Amino acid sequence: MHSASVYPRGGPGGHPPGYPGAYPAGYPAGFPGAYPPPAVYPGMYPYDPAAPYGYDRRGRPFSHKSKILAGVLQLLFGTFGAGRFYTGHIGMAVAQLLTCGGLGFWAIIDGVLFLASEDRTDASGRVLRS
Repeated sequence: MHSASVYPRGGPGGHPPGYPGAYPAGYPAGFPGAYPPPAVYPGMYPYDPAAPYGYDRRGRPFSHKSKILAGVLQLLFGTFGAGRFYTGHIGMAVAQLLTCGGLGFWAIIDGVLFLASEDRTDASGRVLRS
């Protein structure tokens, strides 16, 4: 059997017959001495549609929002609930807006926790990036 009828580009590696590096006639693509196929592990590919910004150490997906920006917004404009509006927690933001950030104490504590904690999430439950 001629290799051109089986392989449209000439050989199993895409090389024309006789080209250096082409498989010898009669050997399948996985003959001894060939490189093994690459192993595929979960999370190996750089883009995962379920987590476009990657995963944290515990395997939770990252958000597209930053905890640093949320913390700074909360420290500067926490009496208006700016950090909570940014992360999408609308109910908490309205509560901070109505209480002037818990007279400022709630806003400061919340801002520091945004900056220091690794467990803060956005409204969809994804961990904030640092």
